[in-house]
This record gives sequence, structure tokens and C-alpha cells, in this order.
Amino acid sequence: MSTAISTNKAEKVNPAAKSTAYRAKRRFIIISLVPILLLFGVFAFLPIAWSLGLSAFKYDPLSSNAIFVGAENYIRMFQDSIFLKSLWVTFKFVFIAVLINIVITLLIASAIQRVSIPWLKNGFRTVFFLPTIAPLAGTAIVWNTMFNYNDGLFNMLLAKLNMAPIQWLSDPHYALYSVIMMTLWADIGYNIVLFIAGLDSIPDMYYEAATLEGAGRWHVFLHITLPLLRRTLLFVSITTVVSYFQAFPQFQIMTKGGPFNETRVLSLQIYEQAFSSSNMGYASAMATVFLMIILLVTLLQLRWGRTQWEH
Repeated sequence: MSTAISTNKAEKVNPAAKSTAYRAKRRFIIISLVPILLLFGVFAFLPIAWSLGLSAFKYDPLSSNAIFVGAENYIRMFQDSIFLKSLWVTFKFVFIAVLINIVITLLIASAIQRVSIPWLKNGFRTVFFLPTIAPLAGTAIVWNTMFNYNDGLFNMLLAKLNMAPIQWLSDPHYALYSVIMMTLWADIGYNIVLFIAGLDSIPDMYYEAATLEGAGRWHVFLHITLPLLRRTLLFVSITTVVSYFQAFPQFQIMTKGGPFNETRVLSLQIYEQAFSSSNMGYASAMATVFLMIILLVTLLQLRWGRTQWEH
């Protein structure tokens, strides 16, 4: 009897207590989010809105006049051969670099994950991650020296092999691939660590079952590892695509868009229009289109890569 009475009292008290606890949690969440939202608002959303508004004007930051031109900047953009060239180079760079990055990092991560000695496994992970710590601008300067035609490391190695030297950064056939090579060296460590974490999260029972069934390594990798790694693969692909779309320091330092605009990516073109030519309105229009492209590509990746299962 007394147990039933105490239960009824607890049921009467619980709604109020739950309501108080809910309000306290909600207050804590709001207080915690306000500084973050203010930070994003001031340094992310406000510049985007400002750039969007500026794209409708012909504006020179060195003068006080801003002439409203409506959609003229956008119309001019798609009649600009250099803009179209930079758009093509950007997509070419992102497609090649992201594809090679994911293939290489997944293979290296799979190899490291098979290492059974803990200190050796951590050592490999550290060695591959070290280049990502260095500033990208500094890395670009070092690689620029290595690509030097007269006394660069790569041409010295070609000379040892009795091969002709290559104009790594001056030849239109090699310039973009040279920058891709440098970008991959500086960036693969991050994705290797992510893939290792994803591989470690896959339960061993799937591999044990596959071994009992007599499955080979390639079959296991193709039908077990890749499907169970899909969430990690989605995250890695999205972050890498967004990062490579925004690639700028290596192009500015190593090639400055040359030769013949073969390495002129869109971020470099926006920078030069804004700060070298003082066409801030035109640059803002390009930046707006660039943002829309990145958003569209990201949404497509999320749609194609989503999965409903857990392991």
C-alpha cells in the first residue's frame, strides 16, 4: 500500500521536475550557443551577405563611388574567357587531386591498420601526419625550390637517370600536375588518420566471418571494408573536396596562375580581381557563384553517400 502511494507521489512530482530540468538544459544550450552563433554571424554569415550585396554593384575599394549594375557582373562573368578557364581548371584540379588523395590515403591507411606492433603503427601514423602541420605557404616555397629547372631536386634526380630536365612549373603540360603533387604530399596525412580511425571502428566479427567463409583479401576489402567505411568515406570526400575547391596558397606562390592560365583556379582569379584589379563587385559575383558551386557539390555528395545502417 505504501509503495503504491509513493509511486503515485513520484508520478505527480516527475512532470514538474522534468520540466525544470528541461528548462535548465535548454538555458545552458542557448547560453553555450550564443558566442558561437555570434562568431559565425560576424565572421561568416555577415561577409557572405555583404559579398552577395556587393555583387550587384560596380565598386572600386579605392574610390567612394559604388554604381548599381544589377546582374551585369554575372552576365559579364559567363562571357569572360578567363573566368570560364579558371572554372575548368578548378574542377580539373579538384577531380584529379581528390580522386588520387582518397585512393592513396585509403590504401596507406589499410596497410598501417594491419601493423600489429602498436609503437610501429603510431610511428607510421605520425610520419604521414607531420606534413599537415607545416604551413601550406612554407611547404609551397620548399616545393617551388625542388621544382627549379636548373638546380631543383627533381631535375637532379632526372639527370642521374640520364633523362632530360623538365620545366615543372613553366610547361603547360606539367604545371597543374606539379601543384597537385605538392598538394597531395602536404595533405594526405589528415585523411590517413581519419581512415585509420574508421577502419579501427569496424567490428572484427565481420572479418572473422569472412575468413571462415574463405574470402580473399580483395573480396573482404571490396565487400566488407568499403561498405562499412562508407560514413568515413563520405566525411573524407566532402572535407577534401571543399578544401581543394578553396586551394589558393600553392597556386599563388608556385605558378601565379601560369603558364597560359593552366593553373589559374577560381580562388586565385577572385583574389586578383578583388585586390590586384580592384574590381570588388565583379570579384564578389564570382565568389557568390563559387559558393553556390561548393554548396551544390556538397549536397550532391551528401545525397549520393548517405546510408541508413549502423554497425
